[in-house]
Amino acid sequence: MQTILKADNIVKYFYQPEPFEVLKGVSFEAKKGEFLSVVGKSGCGKSTLLYILSTMDTDYQGNLQMNNETLTGLSQNALSRFRNEHMGFVFQFHYLLPEFTALKNVMLPALKLGKYSPKEVEERAYEKLNWMGMGDYALKRASRLSGGQQQRVAIARALVNDPAIIMGDEPTGNLDQTNTGIIFDIFMKLAKENGQTIIAVTHDKDFAAASDRIIEMSDGVIVN
Repeated sequence: MQTILKADNIVKYFYQPEPFEVLKGVSFEAKKGEFLSVVGKSGCGKSTLLYILSTMDTDYQGNLQMNNETLTGLSQNALSRFRNEHMGFVFQFHYLLPEFTALKNVMLPALKLGKYSPKEVEERAYEKLNWMGMGDYALKRASRLSGGQQQRVAIARALVNDPAIIMGDEPTGNLDQTNTGIIFDIFMKLAKENGQTIIAVTHDKDFAAASDRIIEMSDGVIVN
């Protein structure tokens, strides 16, 4: 199976209030279409690792490759472009713009990318919303949707540019059991049917246990 992401000996320090090594030489690979859960106690470094993998944090030692491209050392502009085209993000809080419709929220990353015409962007956004079972809510304001619906719109937004990797930071952290199950099934479908790689930081043991592989972290290292 094709390796889509490779982290090699990632070391990260926090310097306040005094130097502290948060990640101590973390290395792992993720394959195309693999659904990974990153678990561990609070403070073990899992969210820090996710922010480095997502290229939001560039202050680290080591090497990061994605889609056979070395990302370590690239300019912020190049990383921003790469992120928008190749990565999708789903957070615990959906970060939708409340006054915008579901459709407009989903269109935003594709409009920013500038790869498709506005008409194509709208078609793609509708396609992703339909895929999420949210097509009937496309013209509703985000603020009028339930928490579970908002999270599905947020996933549609993450998918609009057909990213190779979708990263989630506690993507079901604010959801009840029913909606957690729905989101999990969507992620599994994305991995198995679309060949998209999912990397999700989670505290939910059931969610992690049902994914393809668990990466367990403790004190800045991978222990499993």
